[in-house]
Amino acid sequence: MSQRVISLNPDLKKLRDEGYEIEIKKGHLLVHHIPYVNAKREVAFGILVTPLGDMAGDRTAPPSSHVFFFKGEHPCDKQGNILAGIRHESGTKSLAEGVEIDHSFSNRPPNGYADYYEKVVAYCRIICAEAQAIAPEVSPETGKVIDSSDDPDTVFNYFDTNTSRAEIGTISTKLKSLKIAIVGLGGTGSYVLDFIAKTEVGEIHLFDEDRFLSHNAFRSPGAASIETLREQPRKVAYHHQTYSKMHKRIVPHEFNLGESNLEELVGMNFVFICMDRGESKKFIIGKLLENRIAFIDVGIGILAVDGSLTGSARTTTVTASKFDHIESRIPFADGGDDLYAKNIQIAEINALNAA
Repeated sequence: MSQRVISLNPDLKKLRDEGYEIEIKKGHLLVHHIPYVNAKREVAFGILVTPLGDMAGDRTAPPSSHVFFFKGEHPCDKQGNILAGIRHESGTKSLAEGVEIDHSFSNRPPNGYADYYEKVVAYCRIICAEAQAIAPEVSPETGKVIDSSDDPDTVFNYFDTNTSRAEIGTISTKLKSLKIAIVGLGGTGSYVLDFIAKTEVGEIHLFDEDRFLSHNAFRSPGAASIETLREQPRKVAYHHQTYSKMHKRIVPHEFNLGESNLEELVGMNFVFICMDRGESKKFIIGKLLENRIAFIDVGIGILAVDGSLTGSARTTTVTASKFDHIESRIPFADGGDDLYAKNIQIAEINALNAA
């Protein structure tokens, strides 16, 4: 994906064509082999790093931030004095998995930077000029092409610049090895999917055999077309098609879970139970407990009273070390809670329950 994105954007392509060693990793633009002078008046090489926080899909937009990060010692002038004109902050930290930095620089032109080419070249001129005063032959323009090694591992079809922009990549990466199951793709389950699909979770498994009909459209995220509703797709198929545009590893299972097929849950790291079929739920929970798989069971209840709606949302968390509250918290009668059986649902409560 990195080389494709570079080729699609004139500013990034120009950097590559002029010989800059650029790489896109975890939503960040890395410019390798930046010659600079350290405090000992030695020429060294570092990496400039900037989040690609301003993108429209696979197209860049003018950078909103003028700050650049740097991996290496703080650049100095040819006399070994720190370049105070760009000094901002110092301190080693990880912006994302495999993206570590030691400093940040600030060089803000009156009108900002028109594109990433302009931003990279501006910083390179400031930093590299001092190194070239000592060693005229050094240059950031090496002609080396770097193919990002993290592309095959990404779960997204385009860069998660929301995470890189907020500098929370290291936190987000904690989710990448997880296999999550959502049992039931009704109102609450579909919102759970909506939220999880925007994270780096390794796999998302969907279980439901029901069809996606008009009433589902009014309590689920997004907006289904009338043409789609006429086709009566399975809920799993409908949501898989929608969210696979963003997340690559959504696994559809167009059937309900019951006593005969519970092995499908073995190997999951966490399960969201978003269904009200009591007997099936009892078998599912038994299997999860047997395999020490943590889960959350949800339920909602809404009543029409004197011309208004009143209701509640329930979430019950169960882990391998805390499960003695199940009988008092989770209903197993078919139809779920008496309130829930009336089947009044609105999108707000489903979204609240999912959250």
